[in-house]
Parts: sequence; C-alpha cells; structure tokens
Amino acid sequence: MNTSRGFGFEVQATQGRARAGVLTTPRGLVETPVFMPVGTLATVKALDPDDLHAMHAQMILANAYHLHLRPSDELIRDLGGLHRFMAWQGPILTDSGGFQVFSLASLNAVTEDGVTFRSHIDGSERHFTPERVMQIETNLGADVIMQFDHVIPGKSERAASLDASERSIRWLDRCRTEFARLHEGMPETQALFPIVQGGIYPDLRRDAAARIAAAGEWHGVAIGGLSVGEEKPAMYEMLEACDDVLPRDQPRYLMGVGFPEDLIEGVSRGVDLFDCVAPTRMGRNGAAFTSRGRLNLRNAAHRADDRPLEEDCGCSTCRRFSRAYLRHLVQTEEILGLRLLSLHNVHFLIAMMRRARATIANGTFSAWSRDWLARYHSTDELP
Repeated sequence: MNTSRGFGFEVQATQGRARAGVLTTPRGLVETPVFMPVGTLATVKALDPDDLHAMHAQMILANAYHLHLRPSDELIRDLGGLHRFMAWQGPILTDSGGFQVFSLASLNAVTEDGVTFRSHIDGSERHFTPERVMQIETNLGADVIMQFDHVIPGKSERAASLDASERSIRWLDRCRTEFARLHEGMPETQALFPIVQGGIYPDLRRDAAARIAAAGEWHGVAIGGLSVGEEKPAMYEMLEACDDVLPRDQPRYLMGVGFPEDLIEGVSRGVDLFDCVAPTRMGRNGAAFTSRGRLNLRNAAHRADDRPLEEDCGCSTCRRFSRAYLRHLVQTEEILGLRLLSLHNVHFLIAMMRRARATIANGTFSAWSRDWLARYHSTDELP
C-alpha cells in the first residue's frame, strides 16, 4: 500500500486487469472502481448534496477554470474552501482547466509559458500558467488537484500530439515545483495528480506514462486527452498501451469518460476512477441510461408506458415514476423532468461501478462484464 500521511491506495482484488481498491484521502475512503459525478460550478447540475449521499456518491468534481471566472477562487477560499461552499464534506477533485484549452480553443492562445484566453462570460483577458493554476486549485481546497496540461483534439496528427504531450510534461514539472512551494510546512491536505497525454499514438502514451512514473512518487495518475473526438477503439487501445507502464500501486483516473460501456471497458483495462458530465447533460436532454441501452424519453413509444426507466433500479426516480410521466415532464419542459432523469443517470453509473467492484472481488467480473455489454448493446435506440 502506497501511503503518505493522508493519502494512499490499496488494491484489494483483481481479475485480469480489473482492480478493486480503496483510495484513502483526508476526507474519507473511496472504494474503486468508482464514478465521480461532475459539479463543474460547485454543483452537480439539478442535484442536491443529499441526493448524492443517498445514491452513495463517494467523490465529486469541480472545475478550476469555471470557478476562477465566477465566483472566483479567492472568494471561495475566503468563504472556507470548496467543501464548505458547496456543502459537500466528502472528497473533491478539481480539474485544472486543461480541457478548456481544448474546448474553448477559439478563445485562447497557447505558448510555452501558458495559455492566454478571453473569458467566455465577459470577454476579459486571462492568463493561465502552471503556477497560476496551482494557486487557483490550492485556493479552492479540493483534496485531489490536477496538473495544468495541454489537451488537443483526439484525431490530431502525431506532431501536434507529441508537442502537446511534451509541453504537458514540462508543465507538470512547473506544477510540482509551485505545488511544493505553496504547501511547504503545511499538513498534507491536497494531492497533485499528473496527466498522461499523447493523443492516439501508443508509443507517445507509453513514453509519457513512463516518464511521469519515473519522475517521482505520485498519489495517482490520470489519463487525459481521450473521449475528445477519437473513435472508441482508439481510446481503449491507449488504455492498454499505458497499462504495464503505470505503477500498479497508484489509482488510475480516466478523465472525462462516463458512458456506461466506456466505464465497463475502462475497468477491464485497469482504470479505477472516472468522471463525466454525460449523465446530467443527457438527463437535461431527455435521455436515460438503462441496462439495455439509452432511452429517449421524447419518443412517442413511451407515452403510455407505465414501467420505470429500469425495473431493478433503486434510485428515487425509478421507485416512484413511470416512463410515461417522465416523458410528459420532458415534453412539457418541466424542470422536474430534467432533475429526475439526471438523478437516475448519475445513480445508474454509481451503482454500476459498485456492482463491478463486487464482481471483481468475487471473481466473476469477466463473465459479468461480457454479459452486461452484450445486453447493453442489444438495442439501437439512441438519445
């Protein structure tokens, strides 16, 4: 078990590459594999922290870029930090803003020093450097913070992928130096995770993973720059390329991936932590996850369907409401419908990962995941 004061990770069971483990943080234990709901603006959209507790959410995310813009990381610091601000006392992870370098590319310019961009809110000019991002994430006070990295589209050419990966590794060194300066002489309440980049090129991924692993002790390692336009088989191949290079005594976090089939495929390739906005975004668009594929509640087929979204689902949506009622809410654009679908979708992924953990522990994960994927892909219905 790799421990250092308040952080540690223990692999408790394996089947093939799949792992069941426990991540220790100063604010509690996180049993893996786990899906972490995304609260970009210090809220998991449409859900209350009590909802998250009820569905056994263990760790959630917030975004440093967005919270820096509003209400500001300094304000959140002065109000007692992110946990107090959003009334969530469990572990929190903050993304560094690297993804926004990719998603808001029309508003930014990347140099070796960092990224200059214009706020998507008011057009004001901002400058993110590795050092500034460490300051922002320290102010926010999340338990796990991410390095500032350079994310590019998934189908980028090799030269661009190499350039972004090399820059991310150089920025990691600067992040670590500033992180150490900010936390010198303080109790260890935050952990810094590096991010493996390299596009869809296995040798670049392996090289980045090896260099990060050799750079020193980490409390965990993230695999980033995936689910950004590449085909799913390419994403799975990149996970396989990194598998035997990354340390086995550290948790592996696949960033921004959260569709059910991708979680199962990721677990089978050694991933421990996942996050994604997909479950709440889909809920707001009238779509629901089920074990037999995705349902589009706008479809007329659900108009008089008295069944719940998922027969054996324990979420409060499925315990109380029919597909017909949910479709009615979606069709009439009632806010409750978006909330109920979001609640179900987040619960679905959390429960699915708890089941995956149980099957790894009892040695049935391979058969369970194979059957689960076959059933999930048995329908052609899309959101």
